[in-house]
Amino acid sequence: MTATNQLLLAAGEVDWDRLGPTYLDAISDTLFMVIITMIVGGFFGLIIGLFLYTTRQGGVLQNKVVYWILNILVNFFRPIPFIIMIAMLYAVTLAVVGTTIGREAATFVMCVTATFTVARIVEQNLVAIDPGVIEAARAMGAGPWRIIRTVIIPEALGPLILGFTFIFIAVIDMSAMAGYIGGGGLGDFAIVYGYRAYQPEVTWVAVITIVVIVQLAQLLGNYLSRKVMRR
Repeated sequence: MTATNQLLLAAGEVDWDRLGPTYLDAISDTLFMVIITMIVGGFFGLIIGLFLYTTRQGGVLQNKVVYWILNILVNFFRPIPFIIMIAMLYAVTLAVVGTTIGREAATFVMCVTATFTVARIVEQNLVAIDPGVIEAARAMGAGPWRIIRTVIIPEALGPLILGFTFIFIAVIDMSAMAGYIGGGGLGDFAIVYGYRAYQPEVTWVAVITIVVIVQLAQLLGNYLSRKVMRR
């Protein structure tokens, strides 16, 4: 360490030469966890949400048993705080991932949590579709799966994009708690190298980075939803 760095550290300054690579790794870990969660949790959540909407009473695939089972599952898992979900899925995470610590273990729990949150958001967005549009498609002889592909999803696409943008922000929040099981990420970086090391500058850099990521995602989501809804 140079004499300048020693003086900076003595004055309470942050040694970014040392923390820089760790900071970049934290960004990488956060993006990895969030992107994988959005892909996996978003896909399965979309499927469950579609079935929640289509199997409900009056839906194109009306099935009380399927709807009841899915509704109970979503109602059970969705309210559980992420930190408790980590402990609750300990055995499942170990069986699936092979470990209960680290980035992959945290990502698995995030995917499970996001799936049920996405499912409810999707259902709520689909419920807002004008029933008359679906009835018109039925009257023209369209089958259930064709209605889902050509009517339900296109009609709700704009609100769904906004819903997934909201979920993205919630997933960022989950990734900040991933440090509890050694998942790394910006949340862990802020706590370990900022709060615990009495370096508030590090915490603020992590916070600002998270805010920038969230703002970029929100701007993109708003732009895409406007493009879709103007068609």
